[in-house]
Amino acid sequence: MGNWDGLWLSAGYAGVTPLDAVDADFLDGMMNTNVRGPALQLAGPGPRLSKAGSVVITSSTARCWASALADRQVRVNVLLFGPIDTDFRSFMSQDLRAQFEKEILGKVLLGRIGSAGKAIAVALFLHCDDSSYVTGSQYAVDGGLTLP
Repeated sequence: MGNWDGLWLSAGYAGVTPLDAVDADFLDGMMNTNVRGPALQLAGPGPRLSKAGSVVITSSTARCWASALADRQVRVNVLLFGPIDTDFRSFMSQDLRAQFEKEILGKVLLGRIGSAGKAIAVALFLHCDDSSYVTGSQYAVDGGLTLP
């Protein structure tokens, strides 16, 4: 059997239950299917993917928590962090960390790693009254890393 040119990971479900009824079993089931499942699906055949192959992972743009809490005027937003100067990469050796940061900085439009303080500033904005009309949104705090 030859290598695969592409792999589409499309397993997932959304449970329908009130937010206050979510328990560990409900969350474990959803996480096992929606997060753990695709990761294990990719781990198995990953080495069989052809060079320059493609992996597509089906995700959701649902803003279910924002919808579930809207009647209480609770706002829910998402922060998508890029490289931020924290201890997150502390498990890497100094050499590997330097190599990683050099490589990632080549892809960040602003050409630098973000400070934790700047990331916190966005979170604080989303908690203050100035953002009282913002919900169900995603904010990329990544120096332009994800910009196409």
